[in-house]
Amino acid sequence: MHYRAYHPDDFSSLYSIEEICFQRPIRFPRRYMKSLIDRSDSATWVAEEQGIQAGFAIVDWDGSPPDRSAYIQTIEVAPDFRRRGIGAELLNRVEESARSAGAAEIWLHVDVHNEPAIRLYQSSGYRLQGRQDHYYARHHPADLYAKQLYSSTRD
Repeated sequence: MHYRAYHPDDFSSLYSIEEICFQRPIRFPRRYMKSLIDRSDSATWVAEEQGIQAGFAIVDWDGSPPDRSAYIQTIEVAPDFRRRGIGAELLNRVEESARSAGAAEIWLHVDVHNEPAIRLYQSSGYRLQGRQDHYYARHHPADLYAKQLYSSTRD
C-alpha cells in the first residue's frame, strides 16, 4: 500500500469511496467535501494500491499555536481493502499533518454504532469526551473522541 498527499486528479475516485462508505443523508455533499480538501488549513491523505484508491482521510485545523486544534473530518476505506491496517495508517498520517501544523489536540466524531472505528481510535490513544445526540442525520448520536498531540517543540 502506498500513502501520499492528495492530488486534484484524485477527487472523483475519492468521492466514489465516499458514496460507497456513506449513504444519504450522512454522506458529504460533493461540493462540501471538495471545499474541505481545498482548504489551506487542511490535509488529505490517499491510500492506493497499484493505482487504485483504497481509502483517504481529511483533517483540518484552526486557531493559533499553542491552542491550535485539529479535527478529523473523515477516514474512509473501501470495503475491499478493509482489515488491512489502512485506516490506522491514514490516522497516523493525519495526526502527523496536524502536529506539523502546530495542533496541540486532535478530535473527531464517530457514530456510536461504528465499533471498528471506535476500537481504532481507542487503541490509538483517543479518549471519549462525550456524546452528541442527533449529530448525524436521522438523529443518530455521535461520540466525541480527542487526543493530545505534541509537536517537536513540546517533546
